[in-house]
Amino acid sequence: MYTDSRKASHDFKILVGIIGCLVLIGLIFVYSSSSVYALEFAHDAAYFFKKQLLGLVLGCIAAIVLSRLSLNRLYRLTPYIFLGALALTMLTFIPGFAHRIHGSSRWLNLGGVMFQPSELLKWAVVLYTAAALARKEDLHKSMVKRYIPVLLVLITVSLVLLKQPDFGLMVTIGATVLCLLFIAYSDWKYVLALLAAAIPVGGLLIYLEPYRLKRMITFLNPWQDPQGAGFQVIQSLIAVGSGRLCGVGISHSRQKFFYLPMQHTDFIFSIIAEETGFLGSFFVIFLYLALLYQGMRLAWELAAPFARYVVLGFTIMVNLQAIINIAVAVGLFPTKGIGLPFVSYGNSSLLCSVAMLGIIAACVREV
Repeated sequence: MYTDSRKASHDFKILVGIIGCLVLIGLIFVYSSSSVYALEFAHDAAYFFKKQLLGLVLGCIAAIVLSRLSLNRLYRLTPYIFLGALALTMLTFIPGFAHRIHGSSRWLNLGGVMFQPSELLKWAVVLYTAAALARKEDLHKSMVKRYIPVLLVLITVSLVLLKQPDFGLMVTIGATVLCLLFIAYSDWKYVLALLAAAIPVGGLLIYLEPYRLKRMITFLNPWQDPQGAGFQVIQSLIAVGSGRLCGVGISHSRQKFFYLPMQHTDFIFSIIAEETGFLGSFFVIFLYLALLYQGMRLAWELAAPFARYVVLGFTIMVNLQAIINIAVAVGLFPTKGIGLPFVSYGNSSLLCSVAMLGIIAACVREV
């Protein structure tokens, strides 16, 4: 496969530019949406903005370091990266390390510094899947045998995430891996078989966990309990509807005054819609569509299969998260606890996502 290195480099710069716009929007609205809560919580209106900025700076440093790796070395390091990320995520089961927020044990307390290792794990799964799909020695094996190593890893990761619990991230990782498997081995019968197995398992997991079942019931009719389970969804819809065409103005949100919970994390899109209206919301969605297009375009310009699957995995993961987050904000999906990539507050998420750009840069450099 012939690749024009200058064209790939140019397309990568456009991809970074799109992500830069999303990050900038994120910084603006993390401050806008969290300032009232931060003033009450930490007596500093810029508290969450500063932490998000720190995550961005650390992510940029990590990206620069990772961009210096050779593609071959990165390929060899992938199993160790995955095992390290899995081990860190499993540390959240140990009381001395774990820090619980909203009933979930997803964070590590490392000497007063909070880190969410599952954010690292999701990218480690993408790297491992890309490496597994790129192995030339597997080409002579049957398709079932090619699927097995990846599916075993996916099952292991799913069990760990369910233990935290983080059902939303498990669904996102699973969907990303299935998309990569289909791209690598485009045989519908295997994909449909996996989906046929995944749907009843997902339904059972929802049924067996009361809070998931409650979320599903609330999704179907949030007005049944407007002051309880349906409160968050209803307040999100009020925020989105209040924005109309042009919004109420940046920093002028009413819902951030303790009406809409998690307004700077899971429901930041609702605040964006309220403050910038349909036009601002559409611009954010347009940026994710542009990221999808540019990521796919860049991926198919890379000759190395490992590099191609890494970029595809990154693009699919980011856009799946964006679809789920926005759909939850406008009432099309049940609440999942998934942030808007590069925009929602979450310095662990921003750090790991920006660091992935360094890995993509390493892939593009060795075209």
